[in-house]
Amino acid sequence: MAVTGWLECLRAAEKTALLQDGRRKVHYLFPDGKEMAEEYDEKTSELLVRKWRVKSALGALGQWQIEVGEPAPHGAGNLGPELIKESNANPIFMRKDTKMSFQWRIRNLPYPKDVYTVCVDQKERCVVVRTSNKKYYKKFSIPDLDRYQLSLDGSLLSFAHANCTLIISVRFI
Repeated sequence: MAVTGWLECLRAAEKTALLQDGRRKVHYLFPDGKEMAEEYDEKTSELLVRKWRVKSALGALGQWQIEVGEPAPHGAGNLGPELIKESNANPIFMRKDTKMSFQWRIRNLPYPKDVYTVCVDQKERCVVVRTSNKKYYKKFSIPDLDRYQLSLDGSLLSFAHANCTLIISVRFI
């Protein structure tokens, strides 16, 4: 959908907003049945969480899919219906945007910076992260650029590594 298409879709959505716990929460209900919920810091107006929910083919509400922000933490020691729990040492992938760039953080990656290769796959319109030791590989798209139909430019891509966290940034113009 083009920029005007996305803006028209936002304008047509039913919106609800509230302030709670120092966060401004905005809920969008789109005419096609999709839902989007955003949470902003009340003081800095920084986007903390953006999540989407889509109805199933039978009309049941699906699970929230987090686009920006950290996934909800699982209860300590509480497995619930699952019997297997993932390791705390597994890489954790999350998005945290700044005012000047889209930013992703991948925690629990202990390798030095020169092991990582971060590049743009123009054919699939996604960012590819890989290690030379073949221990980690990740492809991810940028839904915001897809919604606005903007191209993904590799020259705007940068990455840094500190404290076992790989930080990938894509500046916007």
